[in-house]
Amino acid sequence: MSHVVTIEEPQAKPDVSQPRCGVKSGAWGHVSSSRMYDFLYDPLFILSSEKDHKQADVQATMIRSKLRKVPRFRAMFSNLIHYPRYSVYWSKADPVPAFVRREWKGQEEKHREALQQLATTDTSFQMPKEVYEDPEVTGRNRYKYFERPFLPFLEQMPLNVVFETTKIEAYTFPPASPDYPPSPSKCTVGTQTAYRDAEVQTDPYSPEYVVCQDSIPELLTLATLTWGRGLPAGQAEVEMIERAREKRAWEATLPPLSDTAQFEKRRRMMNVMERKEWAFREQEIEKLQEIRLEVLKQLLKKRDENQNEVNTKHLNAQWSKLQEAKEAKLAQIQRAHVSAIRKLMAKGKNIEGKLERRNIIKDYSDYASQVYGPLSRLGRFPDNNSEDFVVKNLYLNTYEGLVELESCLPDFVTQPRIRPPKPKVTTTKAGFLKRVARMDHELAEVHKVLLEKKNKVLEPKKPPRFLQRKLIPQPRLPTPTLEMGSNEEEDIEMAVIYLQKLLRGRVVQNMMFEGKEKRLELIQELRMSHALQEDDRLVKKAEKQVTLALQRQRNLHEHKVSLVENHLAGLEGRVLADMFDFLSKELVRLQEERRIHAFAMLAERQRRMREAEESGRRQVEQRRLREEDQIFKEVLKVHQSTVTSYLEDIILNTEENTAEEQARAEIEKVAKEINDIAYEMESRRTQLQSEEIVAELVYSFLIPEVQKNFVKEKDFQSKIPPSLRHSEERSAEARSCSPSGHPQADGSHAQTEFC
Repeated sequence: MSHVVTIEEPQAKPDVSQPRCGVKSGAWGHVSSSRMYDFLYDPLFILSSEKDHKQADVQATMIRSKLRKVPRFRAMFSNLIHYPRYSVYWSKADPVPAFVRREWKGQEEKHREALQQLATTDTSFQMPKEVYEDPEVTGRNRYKYFERPFLPFLEQMPLNVVFETTKIEAYTFPPASPDYPPSPSKCTVGTQTAYRDAEVQTDPYSPEYVVCQDSIPELLTLATLTWGRGLPAGQAEVEMIERAREKRAWEATLPPLSDTAQFEKRRRMMNVMERKEWAFREQEIEKLQEIRLEVLKQLLKKRDENQNEVNTKHLNAQWSKLQEAKEAKLAQIQRAHVSAIRKLMAKGKNIEGKLERRNIIKDYSDYASQVYGPLSRLGRFPDNNSEDFVVKNLYLNTYEGLVELESCLPDFVTQPRIRPPKPKVTTTKAGFLKRVARMDHELAEVHKVLLEKKNKVLEPKKPPRFLQRKLIPQPRLPTPTLEMGSNEEEDIEMAVIYLQKLLRGRVVQNMMFEGKEKRLELIQELRMSHALQEDDRLVKKAEKQVTLALQRQRNLHEHKVSLVENHLAGLEGRVLADMFDFLSKELVRLQEERRIHAFAMLAERQRRMREAEESGRRQVEQRRLREEDQIFKEVLKVHQSTVTSYLEDIILNTEENTAEEQARAEIEKVAKEINDIAYEMESRRTQLQSEEIVAELVYSFLIPEVQKNFVKEKDFQSKIPPSLRHSEERSAEARSCSPSGHPQADGSHAQTEFC
């Protein structure tokens, strides 16, 4: 069985980058492609921007759970809600040590690239040398620079060697112990260190070297290629190296500059090589454009696919939403239909609207009534909250838990012993039948009756043996029926019936009142005849005196009660007046407090707005400062390039002037010799020979030379880059605007004055 061991530490050590990591063991493990804090520890983990760095930091913080479970020893094995097994607390431990930098590593790369660009533009700027730490090849890092070679066929077995066959012993199964399985004494755990074990995580070792005098090894020409930037070499780097070799071979075949006779040949070879280089550059540009075009096509295709996928998802979501609404509407209509049908059936059973009392005997005798099986739509849920009593345990829900639980059970559980059942005693000592037995007997009878009703088969009638006369009963009178078209007519009919009942009751009441009015004199005569007796008169008089005495007592009591109520009303009035006064003052105080709170909120809001405005102004100022710094850098770069081009023009002009003076001196010398020879020849030739020589010179030298110079000038102008042409124009303008046209005598940088 495989295991995945997880370690959680509240405080991380310096060589651990994550508080939690998974170790793969067996076939059930899982290896993640990256770890949470690789962007801090792994030197080869590259992020494109500072935004991605912050996003990775936030994801690592959110993924890592800071909640820790602390077991409660008193209720460790409890499954009750009010006695939990553990308590949860918030851990404040930081898995990243304090000495590990959390900033983005790309700032250093940007700074280094900026310095490299400045070194390429400014010749006076010296690039700071990178100080590499000691790799300690012969020390503690020795293992990083060695690897065992993979040579599967290096060791060959000689023909005269025969290995001894291994003896396989029969495997004996260990005896099954009834106790718990022994826990392993060792377990495999994993930690994450600051370095990976693979050799590709370190830069290749570059040993020190010594260059012999008057020798330039070819390997040193590849010093610009570093690990990750050209190394290991690919097809492009190999082609670049081959072109460099061809160029060096071509440079070796060039005539030397000191040989003036082959100067024209050198120029032609350089022109041909330049054309080849420009053609190769155009091919590279075309390849790059084709690659970019393919990438753009793929991006457009991918964007269309993503857009189609998003549209499909939107359509599916809308369709599912409409389907859910449709199903909900159909379910609502179905419920309304069932409710209406149920109401119609209930009204059909009681058309006249009579109130019927509950028949308790019928309800308890019918096992399909509401007593035994209540309906849930009436608000009765017999199995409500039944999931609270469901036991959820690891030992019952998983196969491993069941196996472990089974191993802990004694033998008599897994190997049951069957015992004959004892006969049930259904009577008490006094000989009466027990309640449980009586209930079982009733349930058995009910079950028997239900089975009989369920399995009852109607017996077919036997055909009569003789002809019998079938009496036709007299037809009954038709039962009056009410034809109602809708619920409104039925309601009107019931209202009319109720109104008839009211009218009949009122008629009976009026008849009794009229009879009383008709016999009123007889009723008074009967009363007076009874009052004429002496005893009755005395009794009436005594009752009158008692009534008067009670009236006087009642008046006195009411007077006392009124006095007490007046005093109480006065006290209540004073208390209410004080209370209302206090409430009015409290209301005024509360209003003032709210107004002050509103003023404070307005002041706080104004303060925040001012702070926001100030921060905006500060950001604008910082942005302006950055722009000014960039402008200053660009201006300084322009000045430096102008000075450089100016100095180059001065040097070129000086060289040209010197070459021109030397050429003029040589030409004058050669011309003097040629003139002497020409004068001597001219003294000998005739007029016709002179004219012929002049015509031939003009035709063969002047006209082709002019055409040749014009073609060369045009070709040269087309090959000059625009930037160099602009720099030459600026240098020419600077020379034309400068008062002297020469650099300063002290050797410092020339200050160019723009016109």
